[in-house]
Amino acid sequence: MTGSCGMQADLDRVLFDQATILRRLDQIAAQISTDYRDRELTVIAILNGSLIFMADLLRRIPLPLRLDCLSVASYHGGLQTSGEVIFRQIAQPDVAGRHILLLDDILDSGTTINAIREKLQTASPQSIRVCVLLRKIKERGRPTEADYVGFDIADEFVVGYGLDYGERYRNLPCIGVLKKELAAS
Repeated sequence: MTGSCGMQADLDRVLFDQATILRRLDQIAAQISTDYRDRELTVIAILNGSLIFMADLLRRIPLPLRLDCLSVASYHGGLQTSGEVIFRQIAQPDVAGRHILLLDDILDSGTTINAIREKLQTASPQSIRVCVLLRKIKERGRPTEADYVGFDIADEFVVGYGLDYGERYRNLPCIGVLKKELAAS
């Protein structure tokens, strides 16, 4: 399998093509720019899934900002979160007194976002908001909301545009549902 065309054949269907994603990012960036007008923003991207989303979104936000990343794991290679969030770095970003915007690829169970928000809250930021590219419409064990949402999706396993399965498919320019037989293997 070579190139994104070969990988795209592994999709059951495409949910959002690149043009649709980029149009939505224009809208989200405009809202964030309005909400944080006259303030410096500290963006914390959650690795690795949010990298492509982060790069495309931040180029659209004409505000002074700082960027940091957090490396966490909750899926551990599976299709569902393990329920345990592991922070992979010792030093946490300096967030005291800052306006924080957490960027993540997907709001699924809410476990990762909740754990990160709670950890950052202990460092006394001025505010914390959450921006996700995708939000699964599903029951969550604990209420979890995002302030900015790219797209709502069904509770399906999706890949592309930064989202992976076994570290593959991140470089697809679209977001699609992985074929069930591939997700089960």
